[in-house]
Amino acid sequence: QLNFRIHLVGFIFLLISSYFFQFEKWEVIVCLILSALVFFAELMNTAIESVVDLTTQEFSELAKIAKDCAAGAVLVLAIISVCIWCIIVYGKL
Repeated sequence: QLNFRIHLVGFIFLLISSYFFQFEKWEVIVCLILSALVFFAELMNTAIESVVDLTTQEFSELAKIAKDCAAGAVLVLAIISVCIWCIIVYGKL
């Protein structure tokens, strides 16, 4: 999935930046946990979308809501993760 690859690129950027900004151990742990949660949410989003597609071939408002909620959950978690990364980096400047 394209979005998983995008999150993977962000994760690599996180690893490089944590070395560059000399994150403390606990900061790295927090970022790793958040990254794992984003990957998990993306995988669950893909699973939900696949199950919805498998169960209905025609347009369904409930199917749309399920897909939108799953994608929204990933987006919210990713935004929060980036905000926390920014807070950590800001503390290093």
